[in-house]
Amino acid sequence: MNRRVFISCIACSFLFADARGHNSNRTSQIQQSRRERWEGDLKEAMWYVKLNLKKVRCDLCPRKCVVDDRERGFCGVRENRDGIYYTLVYSNPCAVHIDPIEKKPFFHFLPATLSFSIATAGCNIECAYCQNWEISQRRPEQTENIYMPPKRVVELAKHYGCKSISFTYTEPVVFYEYMVDTAKLARHANIRALMVTNAFIEPKPMQEACKVLDAVKVDLKAFSEEFYRKICRGQLKPVLKAIEVIKSTGTWLELVVLIVPKLNDSPTEIKQMCNWVKTNLGSDVPIHFSRFIPMYKLRNLPPTPVETLERCHDIAKEIGLRYVYIGNVFGHPAESTYCPNCNSVVIQRMGYKTSISGLRGNKCAKCKFTIAGVWA
Repeated sequence: MNRRVFISCIACSFLFADARGHNSNRTSQIQQSRRERWEGDLKEAMWYVKLNLKKVRCDLCPRKCVVDDRERGFCGVRENRDGIYYTLVYSNPCAVHIDPIEKKPFFHFLPATLSFSIATAGCNIECAYCQNWEISQRRPEQTENIYMPPKRVVELAKHYGCKSISFTYTEPVVFYEYMVDTAKLARHANIRALMVTNAFIEPKPMQEACKVLDAVKVDLKAFSEEFYRKICRGQLKPVLKAIEVIKSTGTWLELVVLIVPKLNDSPTEIKQMCNWVKTNLGSDVPIHFSRFIPMYKLRNLPPTPVETLERCHDIAKEIGLRYVYIGNVFGHPAESTYCPNCNSVVIQRMGYKTSISGLRGNKCAKCKFTIAGVWA
């Protein structure tokens, strides 16, 4: 997503009010409130321990950054001040938008509904192909933020008829406190809370977050430690552990794998990944194989051939995964959901246009087979 798109996303969040006849000075008011908050209203971070000499160790993600006084961790959005660790992005989103839930993508969770989507600056890894690098690889003082506390997020989601709130675009792990507090309020308002994440997080924080989350979509970057180290500046093993934690809590889970030509597309690796999914998560976890588009620091590779995605799809189906999708290829038949029993179309998709006419409650309308998901 380019800078113009993000600016429009930000603008839309405060134009909601302006479009209905509110004061046109709201933009300057929001900017002013943002400045005031940045200077004087910080929130202490969760998941850290105090060390000697005013140092702290962050225990939120596997990096376990040891941070000196007046310094920040790898993510750039959590700062040590006199031995107390603070989050600098609480209530300070830099992207706000209303999306179809299929854009996340969630294909088995409240299809054809809208999701109020927010993100702050920062990330705890750095993918060489990140499409949102202009905010994920920035510090909060480098992005255009607006003041939107959890209560306001829920109010806006409810006002605009969104069935869910998505923590997305960048990495919700780095705005963990904001996500958790918003999710708690959302639950009281009967609005679902969704996390779109790289799952590079320690098991205990992930387990606690799942107590207030309704669904998690994990971007599984590859099934190779080398890929994670070289392309994402991360690690695979903690991600797999976090995914297992999510599944164990009963939180709805979907996986997305962006297939990058020559880097994570070998049939052997895909087979290993799909076997791991079936063994550790089960056959009903949806997996999306998405097309890579040259981006950020990885512009020297071509877009993923559709044939490569189809090969990944076929491997997953042969291994026994029931719900396998191809993403970023508009109009492909593998955008739709098929009944594993009779192979009839249960949910038909064309981009973000979704028809659920083949679903009756949680069952296939034709053969009554139960389709895994959260439908109501």
